[in-house]
Amino acid sequence: MFEINPGLIVWTTVTFVVLAALLAKFAWKPMLKMLGEREDQIRSALTQAEKARTDAAEMMKQNEKNLARAEAEYQKMIREGRALAEKLKEDIVAKARQQAELELTRAQEEIQRNLESAKLQLRSEVADLAIRAAEKILDETLDETKQKKLVDKFINQLPKN
Repeated sequence: MFEINPGLIVWTTVTFVVLAALLAKFAWKPMLKMLGEREDQIRSALTQAEKARTDAAEMMKQNEKNLARAEAEYQKMIREGRALAEKLKEDIVAKARQQAELELTRAQEEIQRNLESAKLQLRSEVADLAIRAAEKILDETLDETKQKKLVDKFINQLPKN
C-alpha cells in the first residue's frame, strides 16, 4: 500500500488532466458565468435596496413636512374656531343686553302709562268725591256743565304730582 507505482501515477495524472480539461471546457465556463450573473444580481439587489432606503428616507422627510403642515393647519383652525366662538359669544351678550334694555324701556313706558292712568283715575275719583261732598254741603244737585267747571277748577288747584 505504501509502494510507489509509476503507472498508477501516470494514469492518475492523465485522468486528472483530462478531467480538468473537460471541466474547464464544459463546466468551468458555465459555472463562472453563473457566478458572474449571481454577482450582478446581488449588485443589482444592493443598488435597489440602497435606492429604496433613499426613497424611504425622502418619504419620511416628506411625511414629517406634511405632518408639520397638518399640525399648523389644525392649530390655525383651532384658533379660528376659538375666535369665532368668542365673537359669537360677544354678539349674543350684546344682543341680550340690547334686548334687556329694550324690555326695561318698555317696562318703564308701561309703568309711566299706568301711572298716568292711575293719576287720571284718581283725579276723576277725587273730583267725584269733591262733587258729592259739595252736593251734600250745598244740598243741591249740580247739572253736568256746572260739575265739569267745578271739577276742572278743583283739578287745576290740585298740586301737579
